[in-house]
Amino acid sequence: MLESQAEGREFVFLGDGQKVVLTLWEQGEGRFERHHPGLHHLSFQVDTIEEVKEIENKLRALNVHFLYEGIVPHAEGAKFGGIFFEDPDGIRLEIYSPTGVESIASTPGATSCGFF
Repeated sequence: MLESQAEGREFVFLGDGQKVVLTLWEQGEGRFERHHPGLHHLSFQVDTIEEVKEIENKLRALNVHFLYEGIVPHAEGAKFGGIFFEDPDGIRLEIYSPTGVESIASTPGATSCGFF
């Protein structure tokens, strides 16, 4: 992980020790207006639910804003699901695994896939 809190250059690079996996870079003031046309969210797939949990722990240590607590199944009984959070500008991001979520109950307040 590499982080900068220098005014005007706030960012964090998150990686797995071999490569950068996700970069969060504050681009402006205010928050992204999610109710206007444009980007809905970005989603990143990892191989296992354990990787999702590892990334969640790293993001929580950085005080990233999560939209829901824990892993959200993409549908009731689905095998796939992930975590939903925002970057510093309020853009919604997801990291999910295609398997390993079938035993996790639906998250209260979360819609299918966390956003829809």
